[in-house]
Amino acid sequence: MDSKIAIVTGASSGIGQAAAERLARAGYKVYGTSRRGAQGMQGRRGFEMLALDVTSDESVQAAVSQVLQREGRIDLLVNNAGFGVAPAAAQESSMRLAQSLFDTNFFGMVRMVRAVLPHMRQRGSGRIINISSVLGFVPMPYMALYSASKHAMEGYSESLDQELRTQGIRVSLVQPAYINSGFDANQIQPDEALDEYRALRAGLDRRVKQAVAGADGPGVVADTVLRVALAAAPKVRYTSGALAGRLRFLRRFAPAALMEAGVRKDLRLDSQPAVGRR
Repeated sequence: MDSKIAIVTGASSGIGQAAAERLARAGYKVYGTSRRGAQGMQGRRGFEMLALDVTSDESVQAAVSQVLQREGRIDLLVNNAGFGVAPAAAQESSMRLAQSLFDTNFFGMVRMVRAVLPHMRQRGSGRIINISSVLGFVPMPYMALYSASKHAMEGYSESLDQELRTQGIRVSLVQPAYINSGFDANQIQPDEALDEYRALRAGLDRRVKQAVAGADGPGVVADTVLRVALAAAPKVRYTSGALAGRLRFLRRFAPAALMEAGVRKDLRLDSQPAVGRR
């Protein structure tokens, strides 16, 4: 195929790096981004890294302008940059932490979309892929803020796709479940931790690490990203991996009470220490 130009945010490791490498092998000319650019990256790449901070309007505009000056076009944007908060009660994260998480996970995506859209609309073509999560449609207790950021991404993306499809631009979501990518190692700890949740947090942390250790690698998500990028008639939502597919099926067809019971059972919540008043 003719070399198309792609930008992949959060490409220094994990899902972002795997997606950038997969697109490059398929013939895309890929610009990966991270706050530090290529600094500290290890392993094979096959794509160029740019420094970009998705929480800064100026940084986003500068990086997108740099790609347009070099290539004259952007065909694909993959929004992957984000971070998580370690499992904790909703009240254990301050407003400052909540705003920081949304500034990266949600508003970072919005900044990137706003930067590339004028060019894509002028050309009358383009594709945007937002890396979401099964937590964008499945409730997970003790992950309220992260789930909320992905729910916001889902609503924005679906609405945006309806706006842009008549202009030759499509927007899709990729929804993985647990992925063994190192993402959990960089999760932020709650900054207002409460002692009464200490034992419960420890139990959840063990359960999540156990699930991640047995999960698919980031290549599964990278393959889904490529499939969406090349689809002649892309859908809005794509699950990635067998577990994500099962959860989507259950969310659609199972009674809500059964779905909730399954989530609690998987997290061993009903066998965790009770949380009492202190």
